[in-house]
Amino acid sequence: MIQDMLQSSPGLGNFVIFFILGLVLLLIVLGFVTFSILAERKVMGYIQLRHGPNQVGGRWGLLQTVADVLKLLLKEDIIPKLADRPLFILAPIIAFAPSFMVLATIPFTENFQFADLNVGLLYYVAISGMTVFGVLLGGWASNNKYSLLGGARATAQMISYEIPLVMSVLGVILLSGSLNLNEIVEAQKNGWFILLQPIGFIVFFIASVAELSRTPFDLPESESELVAGYHTEYTGFRWAFFMLAEYVYLFAMSALITVLFLGGWMAPFGFLDFIPGSVWFSIKFFFVLFVYLWLRSTFPRMRADKLMEFAWKVLLPIALGNIFLTALIKSLFF
Repeated sequence: MIQDMLQSSPGLGNFVIFFILGLVLLLIVLGFVTFSILAERKVMGYIQLRHGPNQVGGRWGLLQTVADVLKLLLKEDIIPKLADRPLFILAPIIAFAPSFMVLATIPFTENFQFADLNVGLLYYVAISGMTVFGVLLGGWASNNKYSLLGGARATAQMISYEIPLVMSVLGVILLSGSLNLNEIVEAQKNGWFILLQPIGFIVFFIASVAELSRTPFDLPESESELVAGYHTEYTGFRWAFFMLAEYVYLFAMSALITVLFLGGWMAPFGFLDFIPGSVWFSIKFFFVLFVYLWLRSTFPRMRADKLMEFAWKVLLPIALGNIFLTALIKSLFF
């Protein structure tokens, strides 16, 4: 791992190396965000029988998102007169920072990980839960009724779906006996957890879509009802921070699903071990990402009351039942 290359005691050299590596990861993530937006628009275009971006950057529109980002950065930064100025400025930063922090504990390969924490899964859940403060503050500080309603919806949705999300991975923890993400991957040598925990995987995936506020659970940003939700009053680079947080979490959640349920960097069969782990991780990662993009193109938006009922009355009981079933099976057969 990266930290094994460094000295055990912290120092200026360690700081500089980690800073540079963190900067490299940030650039990689920014590149991912740029082209995942393009991929999303192209996937939606093909599914909906249209072309999508096809002008800027050739027939594939490869530079369309780059042009959009440059346009955003050049837009005027407007702060409403009656907004709570300090909180209005701080909210996008609070929303974005946790989305990048959670990447530190994700093992992309056996030898590439920034922080091998014994409680890596707990770290991810705890840090990602902080984003809700940025969303709520952004909605409240804007002094706009649509923003406030969007912030309230986002808070209720993220808190509600975080419970079945966490409950669904308890089966994985029971089978692996660890909260360490590396050990969870190693525990899948004889079988991926998507096969051993199919119920947990389904609950986790559905809850993750709601946590990401993506269709059909995009109630906080429902344009037809709330203009743009909690970031209605944001412009330019501050609005870009909210969008950046959303797509960085898409990156992080796709990677987390790959680690928890799809065996991480491990090959599906032993005779394929000659292929590098980074290749297997990438294939699984991009498959999960495609499914997220696919869902947005095909499902209609849920009603707000149905969305909350689904979390508490459907996903939570199923997740609890999965924990009981996993504990029973482990005590009888393992």
